[in-house]
Amino acid sequence: MDRGDGRSANKSLKEYSPGHCRRCGVKLSADEAAMTKKLINRGTTVYYCIDCLAEMFDVRRKDIEEKIIYYKRMGCTLFQ
Repeated sequence: MDRGDGRSANKSLKEYSPGHCRRCGVKLSADEAAMTKKLINRGTTVYYCIDCLAEMFDVRRKDIEEKIIYYKRMGCTLFQ
């Protein structure tokens, strides 16, 4: 499945594996893991990609990307 950002989702994952989106299986970036912690719970061990986060919170992908930039500029320690 093409995600529009050059990465493809691995729908054939039998089980969740760390470093991959819980919903679609795509490999996660550090920013995606940090944004999951920011939006869901700092102590979470389950992570989501930007597309799945956007769908879960009913916002655009661009909104999530803008928040990542914002939190980095504000010095949020999750995004270092």
